[in-house]
Amino acid sequence: MLARRKPVLPALTINPTIAEGPSPTSEGASEANLVDLQKKLAELELDEQQKKRLEAFLTQKAKVGELKDDDFERISELGAGNGGVVTKVQHRPSGLIMARKLIHLEIKPAIRNQIIRELQVLHECNSPYIVGFYGAFYSDGEISICMEHMDGGSLDQVLKEAKRIPEEILGKVSIAVLRGLAYLREKHQIMHRDVKPSNILVNSRGEIKLCDFGVSGQLIDSMANSFVGTRSYMSPERLQGTHYSVQSDIWSMGLSLVELSIGRYPIPPPDAKELEAIFGRPMVDGAEGEPHSISPRPRPPGRPISGHGTDSRPAMAIFELLDYIVNEPPPKLPSGVFTQDFQEFVNKWSPRPPANGPALSPHPLSSSPASLRTQRSEPT
Repeated sequence: MLARRKPVLPALTINPTIAEGPSPTSEGASEANLVDLQKKLAELELDEQQKKRLEAFLTQKAKVGELKDDDFERISELGAGNGGVVTKVQHRPSGLIMARKLIHLEIKPAIRNQIIRELQVLHECNSPYIVGFYGAFYSDGEISICMEHMDGGSLDQVLKEAKRIPEEILGKVSIAVLRGLAYLREKHQIMHRDVKPSNILVNSRGEIKLCDFGVSGQLIDSMANSFVGTRSYMSPERLQGTHYSVQSDIWSMGLSLVELSIGRYPIPPPDAKELEAIFGRPMVDGAEGEPHSISPRPRPPGRPISGHGTDSRPAMAIFELLDYIVNEPPPKLPSGVFTQDFQEFVNKWSPRPPANGPALSPHPLSSSPASLRTQRSEPT
């Protein structure tokens, strides 16, 4: 019997008045908001650990107040991408450790103010599968986006250390990503638009959360020139400029799962020799025991060496890569290495998700026996 899927979290918000200076009025507002928060949490079908963690985050956030550049102490750099640099910082007034993303943009004040307004919707995105948001502000030519610090880093960073990520962990990653995508779509009518390993974060408590989703159309437009490097995760229909739906996010998730499973970006697909080097034994196709054969399309010589994984073959030029994504079948997991449930799920994602494709919920992975075992054993 299939386990009943937990409902998607409703939006939880805290009135900004509780972040103001102490006064009888603000203290009363704070108490009222905390009571309201506890009531909403009690109505959610979350496990106790999720309730406590979400309540703790929102309670801490309520004490942060207005964010200002002078209030932050830089600790270290966490990474860079999507036109911005992410640093680990301490917010001195509250003592909280945060991740601060700095995005340098040369834009008019009206555009800047619109971006800050659009980012405010992140205050309403409160879910165990979405990275928490403290606020955004502008200072000295840079937009700062302050987020929950995930001390385990992103999955692309984990992959560099681990070489490959085990299937049982990727099952939990799949469930968290699907639940996060469902929450964004069903509660906020938001599509992520940039699902990839570097936007899936983990922490030492075992939580897996999405970040960097497209809530600000103006910010996306302003950063358009910086998205060239991320297009290797874009779905075919997005590259073609046709209908874009949440199924496109699932396509990007599938590509990411293949990458995390084999240890490198999977386009062009690895040949039999590279698969043997990755998994330490010859790969076979199906029950026949025939050597695994993947024949990538011939490419002109003289390309620079790929920066993805350990593939030493000439890398594709960007337009060649985009053409491959649009016109060729998507990469698949090799046979004989992963369980049938996981392999069928990852290999099922469509190269061209139809405009009227199946709904995101119920989650496709959640109906498979392997994922049900994963969910039952998921730690709280």
